[in-house]
Amino acid sequence: MLQPTAANAPLDTLAQRIRDGSCVVGIYGLGYVGLPLAIRFADVGIKVIGFDVDPVKVDKLNRNLSYIERIEPDTITRIREAGFEATCDFARSTEVDAQIICVPTPLDSHHQPDLSFVERTVDSILPHLRPGQLMSLESTTWPGTTEEVMAPRLQRAGFTPGDNCALVYSPEREDPGNAQYSTAQIPKVIGGATARCLQLGEALYAHAIETMVPVSSPRVAEMTKLLENIHRAVNIGLVNEMKIVADRMGINIHEVIQAAATKPFGFVPYSPGPGLGGHCIPIDPFYLTWKAKEYGVNTRFIELAGEINHYMPHWVVQKVADALNDHGKAVKGSRILVLGLAYKKNIDDTRESPAVEIMSLLQDKGALVAYSDPHVPSFPQKRDYHFDLQSVELTARNIASYDCLVLATDHDGFDYAALVDPAKLIVDTRGRMQGKNVVDA
Repeated sequence: MLQPTAANAPLDTLAQRIRDGSCVVGIYGLGYVGLPLAIRFADVGIKVIGFDVDPVKVDKLNRNLSYIERIEPDTITRIREAGFEATCDFARSTEVDAQIICVPTPLDSHHQPDLSFVERTVDSILPHLRPGQLMSLESTTWPGTTEEVMAPRLQRAGFTPGDNCALVYSPEREDPGNAQYSTAQIPKVIGGATARCLQLGEALYAHAIETMVPVSSPRVAEMTKLLENIHRAVNIGLVNEMKIVADRMGINIHEVIQAAATKPFGFVPYSPGPGLGGHCIPIDPFYLTWKAKEYGVNTRFIELAGEINHYMPHWVVQKVADALNDHGKAVKGSRILVLGLAYKKNIDDTRESPAVEIMSLLQDKGALVAYSDPHVPSFPQKRDYHFDLQSVELTARNIASYDCLVLATDHDGFDYAALVDPAKLIVDTRGRMQGKNVVDA
């Protein structure tokens, strides 16, 4: 429980506002992480101001519209009626008691960490910062970012964490499409720049999150997030390599995994696929490998898993080429329909999706590519990929018009039985279909 400290009036005022629920929370970055968090705070009665540099998003939210499939317009209407506002005006940062930063941390063209979104967001906030505010970074990053990047920026502006402001790191743990765990139910790891910072951050998030997991420092919290995602990346890399070996041996890897999963201890099943997607798992390992070099450590195991996962779209394209060749056709000039554009099933999130990479590689080889995804009606705007395409309706006639279908994302909305009969050829990267015209990849 927060205890007042007579020598620190700004943070005591913040503590009181957090205690009585009168605090105002600013969420910076209203995407797949920021918007669900804003909704959760608003639903428990905390005033929320959402900040984003995209005026289209801001305009939609302020008109009670949603741009994320799983978030209904009724939800936006509900939080708007509770006082939620969206804005592009960072000068309004002075109105909030807490700034929670949920912006992307991608890789640059050399696979180096790119903190430019975080840095620009903080620099946009700083001119409007006032004593007695709390800043929390949720974006995935390398261990040391909070203390080495965030804290010095605050200090140069006259703000000292634990004195006249608070600084914490609390990594996001959103899992789009996971209906089992809501934002409120996912335990929240948090580390503070000082003990007082941790106390304030934990009390703030406790309004919205059921279980808090305090750790000794921001560096521990930062490393925790990386371990969670690298654990998945390494195990997916392992099962993807096993898939390649099993394919060469004529063994069905999916049957192998199902059999191994019957062991009641010591085995966790992971599914192979066409590669890694989403904002975290394909990217996070590089944040650690980059930082580890500063300490003279080569993360060979992690890097090897990354190489395998990065190779998988190329493996799929080669399987497509081989399958077409067996049917007397070349990739060049073939009409190929990719099934599923999102990076995993039953969501509309296409960030780092291997399906997009597969489309690009096939197009580079001269294929005429199209896609079908019930969750992504139009090909989204991307930095590195440009397709002017709409989702193809999966009628029997349309299916039969393509030389090859490639199942990249196994949405539950696909009628797999109805796909097999009219299709000339199917390359299945998810083990969902069977038939003489189906090739596992």
